[in-house]
Amino acid sequence: MQIFEYTEAEMSYLISKDEILGNAITKIGHIKRAVTPDLFTALISSIVSQQISSKAYHTVWGRITDSIEQITPQRIADIPAEEIQKFGISMRKAEYIKNAAISVLNGDIDISNLYKLTDEEICSQLSKFKGIGVWTAEMLMIFSLQRKNILSYDDLAIIRGMKMLYGYDNVSKEKFNEHKIIYSPYASVVSLYLWAIAGGAEYK
Repeated sequence: MQIFEYTEAEMSYLISKDEILGNAITKIGHIKRAVTPDLFTALISSIVSQQISSKAYHTVWGRITDSIEQITPQRIADIPAEEIQKFGISMRKAEYIKNAAISVLNGDIDISNLYKLTDEEICSQLSKFKGIGVWTAEMLMIFSLQRKNILSYDDLAIIRGMKMLYGYDNVSKEKFNEHKIIYSPYASVVSLYLWAIAGGAEYK
């Protein structure tokens, strides 16, 4: 299993920048979070995980990987949407998955070129396609490309973790961006800690 790679130096940098966050990082320690190096598999995984709980995602994704030996654009394109739906997702999401596979096959999504693009370019290109919004692109950048400076305002668990950590009642986009500036250039590492906090990790 490959994990998101970050070092003690990055932890120390964040600890020095934000005392409250730093205390949480020290308490929680180094987080091992699995990543998916294959970009197409990661893309499909991100679509599956949209707007469902972590538990539901792992159930559905387990069914998919148990049933489909190799997740490739051609294999997914060949499966009827009705069969994809039977893994436990909505028909709309099943169609998004098929559309993503077809878009890769016909070259509308140049999956291999994503490595060369900036974070902003990846979000801009992928969010043109149905079912692949900014959040999906951001998850792909963290959990496949391992980009280091991603913090998603559209991620409910990120916002919940931030509220818990700082004692906020709400997190405006302006407040969120202020924090991201402090976290940069390692906002993805902070994402791991905010997810852990939202998930019940001891952080005080």
